Amino acid sequence: MITTPLQLKTLSKDALPRAMEKADRYRLLNEPLQAQSICLDVLAVDPENQQALVVLLLAMTDQFGPAYKMSELDPDQVIARLKSPYDRDYYAGIVAERRAEAILDENTSHSRYLAHDHLTVAMQHYETAAEIRPPGNDDAILRWNGCARIITRNNLTPRELSAGDFLE
Repeated sequence: MITTPLQLKTLSKDALPRAMEKADRYRLLNEPLQAQSICLDVLAVDPENQQALVVLLLAMTDQFGPAYKMSELDPDQVIARLKSPYDRDYYAGIVAERRAEAILDENTSHSRYLAHDHLTVAMQHYETAAEIRPPGNDDAILRWNGCARIITRNNLTPRELSAGDFLE
C-alpha cells in the first residue's frame, strides 16, 4: 500500500502568539517534539519569527542524546536565521553546551574529552556574546560559569594530541 504524505494545515497569523505560548509550555512539560512541531507551523507562516526560531532551537537541544528524534533539522541552520549577532553566539553556545552534556552522559573516556571540546566551544561563544550583550543581560556570563563548573565538577581535561594527530 502506497501512502501519500499528509498535507499540513496552515495556522492563521492571528494564532501565532497563542501557538508560541503553547510551544513554550510544551517545552516546559518536557515534550520537545510537540514544541518543535508548533514552531515549524509558526515558521511556515512567519519564517522570520525570532521567538519561534529560539524555541525551535531549544526544543531540538532538549532532545540531544543517542535517540535524537528529528535529526533532519540542523541546529546550525536555525542559528544562522537568528538576526541578532548576540543571539547567534549565545544560542550557538547553548547548542555546544547541551551537546557536551549529552555526550558526557555516555560516560566513556572518549566522551569526556569530546564533552570538554564542546564545552570549550560553548564558552568561546558565550565570551563573544558577553562582549556584545545588551545592558543588564548577563545570561552569557551565567552560562560560561555553568560550563566552567561542569568542567571542574567532572574533572574534564582536553585530550592530549601527539604529532601524528595533526596529519591528515
